[in-house]
Amino acid sequence: MSIGVIIAIVVVAIVIIALVAFLGKKQRERKHEQRRGEAKEIRREAAVHTAKAEEQAAEADERAARARREQASAEQAKAQAETVSREARERHEEANRVDPDADEDAEVNVPQPGGGHDRGQGGHQGADQPGDRGRANRPEGGDDRGRHDERAERERG
Repeated sequence: MSIGVIIAIVVVAIVIIALVAFLGKKQRERKHEQRRGEAKEIRREAAVHTAKAEEQAAEADERAARARREQASAEQAKAQAETVSREARERHEEANRVDPDADEDAEVNVPQPGGGHDRGQGGHQGADQPGDRGRANRPEGGDDRGRHDERAERERG
C-alpha cells in the first residue's frame, strides 16, 4: 500500500468520525429541544393546576370563615335563648311565690332551648303539650278546682 492510500483512508476515517460526531450532536440537540417543549407544557399544566388548587383553597377558606360566622351566630342565638328561658323560669318562680294558691313544692317546668326541660328526666311526662292548654297536671275535667279544694283541705286539717 502506498502512502497516498493510507493518507486517504485516514482522512476518510477522520471525516466519518467527524460526521458521526456532528450527527450525534444534532440528534442530542433535537432531543433536548423536544424535552424543553415537553417541560414547557408540563410547567403550563402545573401552573393551571396550581391556580385551580389556590382557587379551591380560597373557596375552602371562605366556606370555613362562613361556617365560623354561622357558628358564632348560632352560639349567640343559643345564649339569647338560654337567657330568655332563664328569665321565663324566674318569672314562673316569682309567680308561684306571689300566688297564694300555688303549691310551694311544685316544680317549674319551662322547656329548655334545644328541646330539654329544666328539671326531671326530660321527655313529655306531665309536660304541657302544644294544643292541650296546660291540662297535663290537672285532674279530669281540665280545670284546677279539684286541686285547689284538696289544698284547702290540707291547710284546714
